[in-house]
Amino acid sequence: MLIAQLTDTHIKPAGEAAYGKVDTAAFLRRAVAHLNDLRPAVAAVFVTGDLADRGLDPEYALLAEILSDLAAPVYLAAGNHDRRAGIRAAFPGHDYLTGDGDFIHYVADLGGLRAVVMDSSVSGKPYGQFCAARLDWLDRTLAQAPDQLTMVFQHHPPFETGIRHMDGQNLQEPEAYLAVLVRHPQVAHVACGHVHRASETTLQGIAMSIAPSPAHAVTLDLDPNGPPSFTMEPPLLRLFHVAPGGAVVSHLSPIGRFDGPHPFFAEDGKML
Repeated sequence: MLIAQLTDTHIKPAGEAAYGKVDTAAFLRRAVAHLNDLRPAVAAVFVTGDLADRGLDPEYALLAEILSDLAAPVYLAAGNHDRRAGIRAAFPGHDYLTGDGDFIHYVADLGGLRAVVMDSSVSGKPYGQFCAARLDWLDRTLAQAPDQLTMVFQHHPPFETGIRHMDGQNLQEPEAYLAVLVRHPQVAHVACGHVHRASETTLQGIAMSIAPSPAHAVTLDLDPNGPPSFTMEPPLLRLFHVAPGGAVVSHLSPIGRFDGPHPFFAEDGKML
């Protein structure tokens, strides 16, 4: 099974560019076309927050229009730039959005993989946090299927990357969250967004990753005094190959068309 993750799409109203420079809608359209061309086809696409740039209704309307071209089912998560009501209004056919109270958290059963989507957003704040109610929901939800391979998708990562201005607004009080996860060994991977860069680590024996944005990247500046900035690096998205035996392998897929594929030949000219 192949699962795709997009994140931090930061869609603006039609005709506007993020930070006066980034045509996020155009980048997302290219990402959608790229995903539709993949073989084998992806089974699902998770978009892990900061869907819109300012949480405006026209931004969500444009996002819904672009994502409607995806051949695979789409599952949305909320980020710190988002408005839950705006997401729900723009995606009325996505029944999973109408679930547990105000929070956008739910389970997607993909057959062979159980995806738990968490809502780490805190209204009006750039950082993420799981309140007691959300942690309790996660604990109960994971306990319902202890033998089913599980991935968790969310916006804010529970680990530091070394990029100072982003680390200050990652998931707050991650210890309580990790204490829930370690009680449920079926959790194979936690997939996050927010940082606009590809990063990977393990915490308490659980694999964790951050997906890059398909548009602009947060500059890789590990100077503790480095100012916030973005860089127009080659756009990427993250893929997860879920093997029949339960291994979850993460890949980065550059968005676009490139020279190749070319066959490998041995020194005698015979194809390998």
